[in-house]
Amino acid sequence: MWQVKKFDELTTKELYAILQLRTAVFVVAQKRIYQEIDGRDLRALHIFKTGQNGKIVAYARVFLLDDGQTVSFGRVVTSKAVRGQGVGGQLLNQVMTTIKKYYPDRPIAIESQQQVQGFYRRVGFVSQGKPFIYKSTPHVKMVHAPLWD
Repeated sequence: MWQVKKFDELTTKELYAILQLRTAVFVVAQKRIYQEIDGRDLRALHIFKTGQNGKIVAYARVFLLDDGQTVSFGRVVTSKAVRGQGVGGQLLNQVMTTIKKYYPDRPIAIESQQQVQGFYRRVGFVSQGKPFIYKSTPHVKMVHAPLWD
């Protein structure tokens, strides 16, 4: 079941499971040493799906950038157990639906890992500028027009 919650609505077990999944993928599996908990969680909407075993199998967060006008999302992740089953695409659809509901009419900008640009292009994102290194990984800025209600 997909859920969307503000930080204060997350249970401690949900928060623990989210952080465990993010760390397992972005820090351990991708061998990136960085401060994974960056302060954005407190103001983000957290989108996640729980599997039959009660573990979180997919997650992303949506938030406004510091300019207060542009919406962004990140920490898009699926667990190894569901990869190749279309859950990542479902997650991206949930992200876009959440943005349309909570942040209509706002431009969208993300920093995508370079190797997954095609994933975001499927829903209309366009790469902008040259690739750059972020947390030891090649990234590229991608933008999307506002989602009109």
